[in-house]
Amino acid sequence: MKKNSVKNIRINESVKEELSNIIRNEVKDPRIAPVVSVTEAIVATDLKNCKVMISVLGDEKAKEDTMEGLKSSSGFIRHMLAVNLNLRNTPELHFKLDESIEYGVEMSKRIDEVMEQDRRGKHAEEN
Repeated sequence: MKKNSVKNIRINESVKEELSNIIRNEVKDPRIAPVVSVTEAIVATDLKNCKVMISVLGDEKAKEDTMEGLKSSSGFIRHMLAVNLNLRNTPELHFKLDESIEYGVEMSKRIDEVMEQDRRGKHAEEN
């Protein structure tokens, strides 16, 4: 199976959706923050490994605790994934923190600030 084949893309999307459901509804670890999103799941073509990108709403402590909770629950999550998805192999899960959403929000705020300063500067020149 090729890396970007239709089948691989479909598997990645199915795994992402299923992991989101499992983390939201099945995992009871109190360390995991209430607002956790699976932003991407990248399953290797041999179905042995899966890199799971996780976005956490909260401070640094909440992010660290959530990642620890997910890593300690990875065996249970993998078991539930095997039960819910019919894959030849159930991939080993590797959780990574995805901070791209926060980065995008921060950049958007900075752009808005610069645009506001620019608007004020032009308005002052006109008067």
